[in-house]
Amino acid sequence: MITDWSPARLDVEGAILEVVRAPHPVLATESAPVDPLDPEVIQLAADLIETMRVSPGCVGLAAPQVGVAAQMFSLDVTGHPKTRTCHGVFVLCNAVVVEASRNEKAREGCMSVPDFTGDVKRATRLTVAGVLPGTTEPVTITTDAFEARALQHEIDHCNGKLFLDRVAGAHAVYPRKTYQ
Repeated sequence: MITDWSPARLDVEGAILEVVRAPHPVLATESAPVDPLDPEVIQLAADLIETMRVSPGCVGLAAPQVGVAAQMFSLDVTGHPKTRTCHGVFVLCNAVVVEASRNEKAREGCMSVPDFTGDVKRATRLTVAGVLPGTTEPVTITTDAFEARALQHEIDHCNGKLFLDRVAGAHAVYPRKTYQ
């Protein structure tokens, strides 16, 4: 269960990795599924968490954003003002959307597209299935609001998509004033 998981269970120190920026080709590549028991996957999970933690304003980071075409990402929306449901910090491998409903448009930004934000329509109620690194047990996360948006954003990265691929057009893209 996701509430029983913590980064300490990875039992490795995370490193801070460089975040790649568009138009890096890995950001447009569909990532490969991963073996959540592979030591390299466990290390990458710790690295994603550490890189996310030192990046101001970052609530999620997918493996493609650090140059690795792998189906995994870290997430932590704790303390974000738009958060309703929060599962804390976690890493999910091989995540898929099981159910999505109640689409709403909202502004998104991305560390791999640091100069722009955009209005993206996404589900505000979401169920996602995946596997936590270091385990073989499938987990299901049901969430809403900002955490649902962040999950979809990171799953998109794993599928070779950026938020810019989801905006309605150039009129829905804005220059970022500050990166916090």
